[in-house]
Amino acid sequence: MHRRLSLVEPEEKPLGVAIVGCGLIGNKRAASLPGGKLIACADTVEKKAVELASRYGALPFPCPKKAINADGVDVVIVATTNDQLTPVSLAAISAGKHVLVEKPAARSSLEAAILGSAAHKASVYLRVGFNHRYHPAIRNALQMVGDNEIGELMFLRGRYGHGGRVGYDREWRADPELSGGGELIDQGIHLIDLSRKILGDFSQVDGFARTFFWDMPVDDNAFLLLQNNAGQVADLHVSCSEWKNLFSLEIYGRTGKLHVEGLGGSYGTEKLTHYRMRFPEMGPPDTVSWEFPRGDDSWSVEFSEFAKDIRESRKPCHSIVDAIAALEIVEKIYKQSKMQKNGHSKSRVG
Repeated sequence: MHRRLSLVEPEEKPLGVAIVGCGLIGNKRAASLPGGKLIACADTVEKKAVELASRYGALPFPCPKKAINADGVDVVIVATTNDQLTPVSLAAISAGKHVLVEKPAARSSLEAAILGSAAHKASVYLRVGFNHRYHPAIRNALQMVGDNEIGELMFLRGRYGHGGRVGYDREWRADPELSGGGELIDQGIHLIDLSRKILGDFSQVDGFARTFFWDMPVDDNAFLLLQNNAGQVADLHVSCSEWKNLFSLEIYGRTGKLHVEGLGGSYGTEKLTHYRMRFPEMGPPDTVSWEFPRGDDSWSVEFSEFAKDIRESRKPCHSIVDAIAALEIVEKIYKQSKMQKNGHSKSRVG
């Protein structure tokens, strides 16, 4: 008797996922796991873990290590406060798990380097959650840049900010021991990462971070001017005294400009506009705009890509190397800001 062969390929088994940190981002991750299944979750506030687990038929744990080592876990998503990103990721790596750690991955480039070294030695995949790369408008803009739709790049300008909320200056992000810094390391890390994705490494880093409004020991605004060896420039401003939430990324080429606005939700409908210069007459450019009103799918697209990394033994397109480079820029700005502050203090005393 001959066995009949099936022409339908069997579906791949979902990757088992543990989430450590069940706040806003942890919940977004749990809802965005194509090719994965939530098996375990943990949070220092046990109620949060219980609530998240109950929605997905997962097991709640008060201890990260128990969630990491739960049966069937292949991937650990680390969505904790910044001070716990590295230690929890290291625990997952030690257990032989693949790790998706939220940005900025660590409080410093040194912590991030330790994390990268551990992942390399353990031969596990480590991806940093720079989900902004996967917003639909940004994905399309990056594709158009790669297709030379706006010609040779000259410079870009990025602005990103929110207005905080009552008590914002008493939350964990306002504590440098927990956060590693203020608005620069928080939203600023996204703009730095996108700038590096578009223009490459920066050899010259200038700027400063300052606290203008909030009563906290970390920065609420940062201004950066970054330049690569080709002379291309990124002009960036991040703020948590923006009042009206804002995201704007303008990419300037010799034959046109791309402008990404909004991120959905309180940031407004995500939109991409292409300004194509007219040659030889110049004047007002031809303009085409696309809107992406269906919501933010960046979390799902990012996890799907990570699942492919693991299944296809593919190097993650944004790794800990990108996080280290971004954090080094953050540290240079903080160092310059400290020197400027000390210089101003001395001049006033003099």
